[in-house]
Amino acid sequence: MDRLAKQRRVDGLRDRCREHGLPLTEQRQVVLEAVLELDNHPTADQVHEAVSRRDPRVSRATVYRALESLARIGVITKACHPGKSIRYDSRTETHHHLVCLHCDTVIDIEDERLDALPVPDTSRFGFEIRDFRVQLRGACRRCRELEETQ
Repeated sequence: MDRLAKQRRVDGLRDRCREHGLPLTEQRQVVLEAVLELDNHPTADQVHEAVSRRDPRVSRATVYRALESLARIGVITKACHPGKSIRYDSRTETHHHLVCLHCDTVIDIEDERLDALPVPDTSRFGFEIRDFRVQLRGACRRCRELEETQ
């Protein structure tokens, strides 16, 4: 994401907070900026580390709360994956993920065929689908190369 696109996302945070009745705090803005800068599906701890370099007074708990509120209002998303930690995604538009089961790397993938998969009828479960993303799990190039050399 280029610098101008990142700035538009940060500028849009004010409107989203207003729409959801949340104050635009400096901490929310700094956390969003860190997620946008990292741009690698960071964990909360990785975001806290990046935020701490800018402002060491921001606590881990504040970062966690800010990430959760940003996800709740749709400014970022949570990337579901089988690793130990929740990963956060700066991209909110529909896209899919490749997830390495060895190193927990998450890679964005866009494929019209995945977008066109039929969504099952879940009404009998009383479940309303609000988002649809495909997750393909396996081994990334780096981990496969490491496996081959061992």
